[in-house]
Amino acid sequence: MDVDLIYVLDDRAGDASLHVKGELYKYLIKVRHHKVGDNVIFRNSTNIIVAHSYLLESIAPREAVFKLLKSAVQQMKPDRYFHIGWCVIDTKSVEKTLPMLNELGVSKISFIYCKRSQKNFKPDINRFTRILQSSSMQCGRTGIISIEIIDSLVEFIVKYPDCAVLDFCDNALPDKHDFKTILIGCEGGFTQDERDELSQQKCYRLSTKTVLRSETAVVSVAAKSLL
Repeated sequence: MDVDLIYVLDDRAGDASLHVKGELYKYLIKVRHHKVGDNVIFRNSTNIIVAHSYLLESIAPREAVFKLLKSAVQQMKPDRYFHIGWCVIDTKSVEKTLPMLNELGVSKISFIYCKRSQKNFKPDINRFTRILQSSSMQCGRTGIISIEIIDSLVEFIVKYPDCAVLDFCDNALPDKHDFKTILIGCEGGFTQDERDELSQQKCYRLSTKTVLRSETAVVSVAAKSLL
């Protein structure tokens, strides 16, 4: 990818100079190996579409000083809106998958408690947000996936009546489609009662002979729909 898209989030971005210490210092100097003379893009979460270009002026043992060179609107967002309704699975699996979905350009995820969701899994929106922000800094996306939690499948269908469903059926998911929302089950899929509730929705399958984990199905659908 274009390295000029990679940026750092900092609430001080836009100031004439930045004195960077602590964890951000370690990240920029020890992990990304920036040197004096490098240009680094900073963005401020309050106006993230503006890219602030800084020159790394000096590096001390515990502090790096950056000088503002220019600021300009530089926005990178997905070309189309795509929303996934994802029945709740193990949050550790979700955390590993979120950066991939963010990079692919998913717009929104609704986490839904369906009948086979384990109720002890509680999506942590604050933690998910931090993971997504880190992902966006790495991939250059100006913004992150929007997240919501919905208590039941019925509530989701009422809120998004035009959603498609990924399940076992005869219709293969086409390379090009016009629906904006798709529902994907958790491990074990949907119960028969839930399939009855979803009987009026358009249903698609992925063209594979293997049984996919929920997170694999989610990434596959997002990639097929957005790339």
